[in-house]
Amino acid sequence: QVQLFESGGGLVQAGDSLRLSCAASGRDFNGHAMGWFRRAPGKEREFVAAINWSGGSMYYADSVKARCTISRDNARNTVYPQMNSLNSEDTAVYYCAATVNRQTVVDDRLYNYWGQGTQVTVSS
Repeated sequence: QVQLFESGGGLVQAGDSLRLSCAASGRDFNGHAMGWFRRAPGKEREFVAAINWSGGSMYYADSVKARCTISRDNARNTVYPQMNSLNSEDTAVYYCAATVNRQTVVDDRLYNYWGQGTQVTVSS
């Protein structure tokens, strides 16, 4: 079992950047690809970014590709997505997720573990 704990959300202004964290507990963290999803008010949950088990391969949604970077520190059991040039459309609850797959996947149905989410609110 893997438990995930998101942090780093908050209120930011448009144009700012924000670094989120996902701390994981569980012996199998290093073997999981990790993903980030978000759910904006009134919208479906959507994929944001993913990183494979080793941190050597990343994949981003088109909507954030130019503004997002994701990395992981397996020694600290932590994943760090960073969003730059935030705008109001980035306002959402952001969720960290882990999949038994070792490589990046974008389908949320393939993720096995989820955190509780962290709120990101972008003011304009």
